[in-house]
Amino acid sequence: MKTSLIVCLSSLALALTSLAQSPAAPGAAQTSPAGAPPAAVGPGAPAAVSPGAPAAMSPGAPAQTGNVPPGESPAAPAAAVTATLSPAAASPPPAAEAQPSGGVLGSNWLIDKFHKGGPIMWPILIVSIIGLTVVIERIFWWGGRWFRRDPKRIEKVFTAIENGDTTEASRLSRGSRDPVLRMMWNGLNHQHASLQGALQVAAGIEIKRAGRFLVVMDTLVTLAPLLGLLGTITGLIRSFSFLGNEELAVQAVTGGIAEALIATACGLGIAIFALIPFNFFTSRVSNLEFELQTAATNLEVMLGGQTPARDLDFAPQAPASGKGSSL
Repeated sequence: MKTSLIVCLSSLALALTSLAQSPAAPGAAQTSPAGAPPAAVGPGAPAAVSPGAPAAMSPGAPAQTGNVPPGESPAAPAAAVTATLSPAAASPPPAAEAQPSGGVLGSNWLIDKFHKGGPIMWPILIVSIIGLTVVIERIFWWGGRWFRRDPKRIEKVFTAIENGDTTEASRLSRGSRDPVLRMMWNGLNHQHASLQGALQVAAGIEIKRAGRFLVVMDTLVTLAPLLGLLGTITGLIRSFSFLGNEELAVQAVTGGIAEALIATACGLGIAIFALIPFNFFTSRVSNLEFELQTAATNLEVMLGGQTPARDLDFAPQAPASGKGSSL
């Protein structure tokens, strides 16, 4: 079981690592290598003029003055102003600013929602990891239990007991991985001391082994919604803390509401995820308990019916006492 737990934790770590890897930003601007000539400007595109470069006017264009006399009309808009660009004055277009990312995990949607959920998301994350580990471990255990079942050997054991061959029945049940056969073997080996006590102890061990970690799952089902509710309260407190300011920060208020909703959704999701396996495993434990109880009762009835018959077979015959006739 320790190996299965280690495998589960390793798989969870690999899954979180794969989720944490962010893809390259598709909108990253490509810069031209150093020394490359500037891009050619199309005929219809405006030329970029450096701040210190003077603009050259065409020879035939009239000079534009700041004050236009009332009787004169301004210069015609068709007069084109051309700018002489030197190679030193021409500069490449500015590269698009890269959007700030929150590190390696910034562009992942799941991680972004996790950060928006507030500090209460860390306990919720721990609860989810524990719940997932327990569910995977119980799935492996019950899967192995399904393959360990041996109903044919159980029938052979009961047949041997019915024939009065308890030695053969003990040999058949020895070394089995079936919980029912292990309980029967324990009872057959201690039938002379206390058959019922041996069966009860063995059945209790098997039931405890089958119901392991169910208490943990029950706790997680109750704890996860409470943590989500706590996140809701902290998010609302954060939202209402901005209402007293003179300038209402809309983004801060909506961020607190988002924190409340995300924490609540995560808590309820974990509770639902853990509740279904918990009920399933509880039903499986009840079925195993019924099987153990049925097998123990049959074993007690068979061995109890053979004991009186054995006592009658080995009871000494009392000699017939007759009165002598007096002559």
